[in-house]
Amino acid sequence: MTAENESTAEDGKREDEDDNELVFGLSDRFIDAVRNALRENNHAKVLEELQDLGEADTAELISKLNDDDRAALLKDFSEKMDPYVFSELSWELRRVVLPELPPKQIAAIISELESDDALDMIQSLDDEDFKHDIIRHLSAKTRLTLEEGMSFPEDSAGRLMQREFVAIPQFWTVGKTIDYLRAAAEELPEDFFDVFVIDPSYHITGTVPLNRLIRASRGEKVDALKLEDVHTIPFNMDQEEVAQLFRRENLTSAPVVDAEDRLIGVITIDDIVDVIDEEAQEDMLKLGGVEQDDLYQAVVSTSMARSRWLFINLFTAIMAASVVSLFSGTIEKVVALAALMPIVAGMGGNAGTQTLAVIVRAIAVRELSGANAPRAVYKEALVGLLNGIVFSILIGGMIALWYQNPMLGGVIGMAMIVNLIMAGTFGALIPILLNKYGQDPAIASSIFLTTVTDVTGFFAFLGLATIFLL
Repeated sequence: MTAENESTAEDGKREDEDDNELVFGLSDRFIDAVRNALRENNHAKVLEELQDLGEADTAELISKLNDDDRAALLKDFSEKMDPYVFSELSWELRRVVLPELPPKQIAAIISELESDDALDMIQSLDDEDFKHDIIRHLSAKTRLTLEEGMSFPEDSAGRLMQREFVAIPQFWTVGKTIDYLRAAAEELPEDFFDVFVIDPSYHITGTVPLNRLIRASRGEKVDALKLEDVHTIPFNMDQEEVAQLFRRENLTSAPVVDAEDRLIGVITIDDIVDVIDEEAQEDMLKLGGVEQDDLYQAVVSTSMARSRWLFINLFTAIMAASVVSLFSGTIEKVVALAALMPIVAGMGGNAGTQTLAVIVRAIAVRELSGANAPRAVYKEALVGLLNGIVFSILIGGMIALWYQNPMLGGVIGMAMIVNLIMAGTFGALIPILLNKYGQDPAIASSIFLTTVTDVTGFFAFLGLATIFLL
């Protein structure tokens, strides 16, 4: 497609988007046009629109169609789509889309992908029998590569790496290396950033960035150009640690080695972007008590998956209710307390969630450890105190004027200070302690924190009311 035609296509699918202000992606109008063409069986129109789309845009189109329209699109046009369209789909959507295709067709798609994308696609499938049917249609070489990849630990560098890389002997010259790269162009990875220099045993002796290679004279030895400070990644390193290494050292690619330190693969920055996105989404979902993205799951399975955390939350709510029941006599005599209780608990919960988000994020990116954890807890407690004072004056004054009762305003103000201090302290302390004892702070922190802020808020408010108002 020419640049002019490509520009026209982009304008067509994003026209009249002033209201939505899209910078990239598909407009709702474009998606509706494709949907209508599918329902009218206007295959020529659908095919025309698909030809103008890139891989990511086609994947977005698949994700935004409903089940029936998606099935119609895949049935008639999946074989005309670029194989990388399916690697752009999320794991959750692949579990829905791929079973609708014949195993032989999926095998053909996988055969066109680079090794890391091929492994990622086969891993996303849950049905083991379906996996075996797909693998059966693959070539012996591709099958061996996938089986080797699946033998590595889950979420490890071995699963993440691609096996296509460029490695050369240390005695080669720049000229010979460039000639080799040109001659073997079809066998090289689609994108690569470094040339690895190896000894006869496939141990890495250094790397040569491509910019160094093309600037050097043809007669120069690559051994003289190589960087010896190589950040090699063990095959069993967790993918989150790999992402941290890339971020810390500003890497664009890094070699993966086996137990004998022999080069077996490479991880590139595009893989790391996916890992960072995946880990961030996972932590965000866990903070909400959701174990995985269930946008494309059936209603019943989604309900069952979420009910586990709601069941736990039910018990924490009962604990808070039991605290309130201790002061039922106070509430009967000062009815206004019943209307004001949610203010104290709600402010504590929101303040604690703010602290929790900051601390969990700091733990995830390794900014927080035993060395600076006490300082973080102390700071958040002080933030809670300061905000508590500010909002106690605000809410205390409002309640005193509203109910014409300065003592009631003072009680809710004091309770607000207590609960915001506790929210800041435990919002920092809970995830730190969970992490220290090997638990994922993103999963359980919110449940514990909600319990603390609700119980503390109700106890402080009703307890102070019992002392000062009765």
